[in-house]
Amino acid sequence: MAIDTVSKMFWQGVRTRAGKTIFRQKDFGIWRPVTWDELGRTAREIGMGLASLGYAPGEVVSILGNTNREWMAADLGALGAAGVVNGIYPTDAPMQVEYLLSDSGSVHAFVEDEEQLDKVLEVRDRVPGLRKIVVFDMEGLDELDDPQVMSLDALRALGRDHDAAHPGEWERRVGLRKPEDLAILCYTSGTTGKPKGAMISHRNIMATCGAYQASFPQDEHDERMAFLPLCHIAERVGGEYHALYTGAVLNFVENPETVPENVREISPTVFTAVPRVWEKFYSGVLIRLKEAGALQQLAYKVAIGIGYRQAKLREERKPVPAGLAFAFLLARLLVLNNVRKVIGVHRSKILITAAAPISPDLVRWYMALGLEMLEAWGQTESCGAVTGNPRGGVKPGSIGPMMPPSEVKVSPEGELLVRGPGVFMGYLRQPEKTAETLKDGWLHTGDVGKVDDEGYFYITDRMKDIIITAGGKNITPSEIENQLKFSPYITDAVVIGDKRPYLTALVMIDHENVEKYAQDGAIPFSNYASLCRRPEIQELVQGEIDRVNQAFARAEQVKKFRLIEHKLTAEDEELTPTMKLKRRLVNDKYKALIESMYMKEAA
Repeated sequence: MAIDTVSKMFWQGVRTRAGKTIFRQKDFGIWRPVTWDELGRTAREIGMGLASLGYAPGEVVSILGNTNREWMAADLGALGAAGVVNGIYPTDAPMQVEYLLSDSGSVHAFVEDEEQLDKVLEVRDRVPGLRKIVVFDMEGLDELDDPQVMSLDALRALGRDHDAAHPGEWERRVGLRKPEDLAILCYTSGTTGKPKGAMISHRNIMATCGAYQASFPQDEHDERMAFLPLCHIAERVGGEYHALYTGAVLNFVENPETVPENVREISPTVFTAVPRVWEKFYSGVLIRLKEAGALQQLAYKVAIGIGYRQAKLREERKPVPAGLAFAFLLARLLVLNNVRKVIGVHRSKILITAAAPISPDLVRWYMALGLEMLEAWGQTESCGAVTGNPRGGVKPGSIGPMMPPSEVKVSPEGELLVRGPGVFMGYLRQPEKTAETLKDGWLHTGDVGKVDDEGYFYITDRMKDIIITAGGKNITPSEIENQLKFSPYITDAVVIGDKRPYLTALVMIDHENVEKYAQDGAIPFSNYASLCRRPEIQELVQGEIDRVNQAFARAEQVKKFRLIEHKLTAEDEELTPTMKLKRRLVNDKYKALIESMYMKEAA
């Protein structure tokens, strides 16, 4: 049987890697391993449980919950039962849950716990196609008596009985789906309208996994972390499915807040994260350095200086002289390895950054530590990354050359276009939107870019995000924003200035680092908002903006800024699930704050 679908790939792994660990999850402070055959048994029981409920091939189930083992088991169970799986972000509000359940045509919903169950119960009367709601964690629900709601354990018990009564049914269903069939739905963020359900086929996923393995090879000895939402294409394909493809061990973090602690415990050999995470690690090191003694600070300064010298030669593809190589070896042994251990990346072969632009200077810092940081680029509609910096050939600021079998080119208008087996099937029941995005076999990404003579691509911005000032100057806001985010005191920024006389910025401070700055300086504050309003903090951020402005022409400099005085989390609508500020929503929501930066000053 050809291994050409996710279900066949998974079941083949269950057969050939039976006693080996596929993932770990922390229970009561201990990382507990789960083997391939254990996961296979759980997924099979879930899939056969769905079959006992009348689940037909091609029907959709939705999963609403955080990234964990139950999410993965439910996904593989439904796919193995020849179904389609849609993921819903755990931060989505009931109204969004209702839309996603209805639009996807979900017949069953898996929910993590009581909190997520409440969202579905609130809207179920408006989702008549929903038949059963399956709960992973029944804590607090012992007294619940609702015929539409059942526990995961109860579903698995149904599956065991159904399996015993229908021998061979699971294997038949696993082999039922074809490569061109729909496997998963991934909804886009919907910042400019209703979310669109991107239809991803088994062929899309298998082709992308093959491309990832060619560019970022892994095997059963590798340790990975899983902490981004599994309904996001990056974690679903680059994490879960690529682990199934290669046998690499996944480690599910406890929650997003424990990522720094869990990294140190796991010490991943391959680590994929979004720029926000890499920025946080960097700023954490800088803050710790400020607390260190003069001797430690000097040792770091000397060691990182040596690191930057060797990294520059690597970037320029020049040989590293023996003397410098020896000096760097000493720098690593005496200083830089400790920095890597503080972060938790001392065993990492490669670091992969994706999902948002990253500052080239930040990439260079990780290279100065002796690490390979590879920036990759792709979209939901391309089933993940289609370009990536190769090992030993990193160009900071570039998204790398195309990753075969995908083809990437720049249109006459400067837009990056993608063609290949990873390009999605289209948007669910939205032929007009599909026709706007897929033209003559090419995916129109909406990203503006260029390519150099070595085939390395560069993203300059989103087509819709380019700023044209009142003076007619075209400005790429992401370049300025990336430099601002390189500051340990700035978590995110949105540069504004379209049809305006000058550039301004809305800034989100790094709460932890700025709070420590205030405490060290005996600056009084009572809460997050009062911290943002302190003149000393305003001066701190102004200093960071002044530093960044020096690198840009006058027309590209940020003249004024305002701090967002509400501490944003993944629960807030301003942030995407990968913790990026939504430019258009921020522009609308903070319109008054923005206008205050353009009011004529009193004479």
